[in-house]
Amino acid sequence: MKHMYDAATVQADFDRLAPLSTEQWDHNSHYHRFLFRHLPALCRAALDIGCGTGAFARLLAERAEHVLALDLSPAMIRLAQERSTPYPTIEFQVADILSYEFSPGQLDAIVSIATLHHLPMEKLFVRLKEALAPGGVLIVLDLYQPRLVDLPLNLIAVPVNLILKYARTGHLKEPAAVREAWAEHGQRDVYLTLPQVRALCQAVLPGARVNRHLFWRYSLVWTKPGSL
Repeated sequence: MKHMYDAATVQADFDRLAPLSTEQWDHNSHYHRFLFRHLPALCRAALDIGCGTGAFARLLAERAEHVLALDLSPAMIRLAQERSTPYPTIEFQVADILSYEFSPGQLDAIVSIATLHHLPMEKLFVRLKEALAPGGVLIVLDLYQPRLVDLPLNLIAVPVNLILKYARTGHLKEPAAVREAWAEHGQRDVYLTLPQVRALCQAVLPGARVNRHLFWRYSLVWTKPGSL
């Protein structure tokens, strides 16, 4: 599956979005605790791919001895560092995950939230498999391209989203500047369907569990054979 990846464009989009970030409830943070439950009990080194302003990296730091948090956007990393000063075990870096050098078996956990759809996933999965220690876990939350079979769940998500958004944030929609920035970025997003995600996992991550969730998301959890 080929994927057109333009790191400079992704960086520019998220540099624009960074100052608009408030870390209020959204469709990604809704699943943070779900993702956290899949982390290994013993976790020395963890990686957060596309860490944004560091919200999940800070959660990871509750479990992992050291957290490496990478993002293409310097503006996002600056905010993440500012918001994470009480967390000295998190190492934030501006970096491209496709060129970052890892040692084999370096990581006990790798997490990516709403980032992999920007990347050539097959190539990335091969690199992440090597970087994981035996017994290490890859945990992904991302968006998918809906099909007709997904329509009933996605229709349910609309009113539930409005109820939860208002309950958690006090408003039903984001400010105009936020909506405009995300709409422009969304024009360049390309998503896989769930069957495509499952086929990719079967080829590269056999045994991965892929589940569809509310709010237009899926999760992927894969444990590398062996034990920590």
